[in-house]
Amino acid sequence: MSESALPVPKTTILVVDDERNIRRTLRMVLEGAGFEVAEAESAEGALASLDDLEIDLVILDIRLPKMSGIEALEKIRARPESRRLPVLMVSGHASVAEAVQAVQLGATDFFEKPLDRERVLVSVRNALKTWQLEREVERLRGQVQHRYEMIGESPVMRRLFAQVEKVAPTNGRVLVTGESGTGKELVARALHRLSQRNKEPFVKVNCAAIPAELIESELFGYERGAFTGAAGRKKGVFELAHGGTLFLDEIGDMSASAQAKVLRALQSGEITRVGSERSIAVDVRIVAATNRDLEADVAEGRFREDLFFRLNVVPLRTPALRERASDIPALAVSFLREFCRENGLREKPIDDDVLEALAERTWPGNVRELRNVVERMAILSGERIGLDDLPSVGRLSRARAAEDLSAAASERPSSAPLPLPPDTPDGDDRLSLRDYREYAEKQYILATLDEVAWNISRAAGLLGVERTNLHKKLRAYGIRRDDEV
Repeated sequence: MSESALPVPKTTILVVDDERNIRRTLRMVLEGAGFEVAEAESAEGALASLDDLEIDLVILDIRLPKMSGIEALEKIRARPESRRLPVLMVSGHASVAEAVQAVQLGATDFFEKPLDRERVLVSVRNALKTWQLEREVERLRGQVQHRYEMIGESPVMRRLFAQVEKVAPTNGRVLVTGESGTGKELVARALHRLSQRNKEPFVKVNCAAIPAELIESELFGYERGAFTGAAGRKKGVFELAHGGTLFLDEIGDMSASAQAKVLRALQSGEITRVGSERSIAVDVRIVAATNRDLEADVAEGRFREDLFFRLNVVPLRTPALRERASDIPALAVSFLREFCRENGLREKPIDDDVLEALAERTWPGNVRELRNVVERMAILSGERIGLDDLPSVGRLSRARAAEDLSAAASERPSSAPLPLPPDTPDGDDRLSLRDYREYAEKQYILATLDEVAWNISRAAGLLGVERTNLHKKLRAYGIRRDDEV
């Protein structure tokens, strides 16, 4: 049978009325409109039908023998599986009080006998459409929650989970630190989801992605005419997050001017839109994140010390993927399942030796890089994912890296320093850890760019960073095309 010839499941409506003629009339109207119809002549029979059949909507008479329609509605709403099931109440002699009670108990609509055909069909279609939209919202919400779940059973992740659960119910400000791609946003979302603010907005702003001249208006909003192009009033993220959580990602890249104004907002609980003199009270919980060493930035004058102390009330650190290698197989399987579901693909099995190979890699781009690699394998593989589908990304495995480091150490006297970059100033026999790390990162970026013929998008994918982040690093390190290795 071709796919187009497969039967389409019909919507089933349960009609509950003790009058046979009413049931027969509703059956004719509904079947004529293409619906399937089940019948019950009592509330008890209706509840039994809900147990036995896939019912999409109930038309329920208020006046029934023994158990009334109102009592039946209350029992329907008490069942978790049918608490949102559309229920249309019908009566020939209902009082206003009964109608009000039915609505309060969650009746979707209410109409009186004698029944009007068009009125019934409009009510049925509207109720079904609303229910379908609610189910779609529930499905999408479930997908979003799954996408932002933190996954892992390693000791470092269990410690992080415990810290998040302890901190989340409070209003304490949190500073999340960790390398790029380690899931700092997931921590922020978990803090919000487990907090008392979870019914209010979660608003994210990437401080590194906003030009310095625009960040103030992005954070605090602006009034019409505040600057060229300000055609109307706009709320900033502090206002949008009122009552909820504001996630300031890449806080270390914020300009000194913006830092001062954020500090003022945290101290006073008030913000002022650009172009306005009126203060607006805001109630937000701040969760900030950075992959920078903010304490070093404070020491070197690049970040305000007073703002750092305001943000760093509760410090949390997301571990690098190499610190939680035992979580890699579970992460890979989860990403594969998620990608297949989002793209309408049949779920693919992944061989154990692929999972072992993934666990052996060092993953400089952390979880984000792993996700990219799994997505690439899902797209390019056949029915299942084997070793031949594992991309070569120009990186040493953990075991190979350990061998090379061991060999290098055995060839070097124990007192000899690490080799220095060629542009190290004369007289220096050692760099700071920060400077050496930046040198190594620059060389690795150059090597990756050379590997992909300077295709920035491909290089960003291999490095496990966003294109905008890679461009920022190229500017910071002064890397140009003529620097090819």
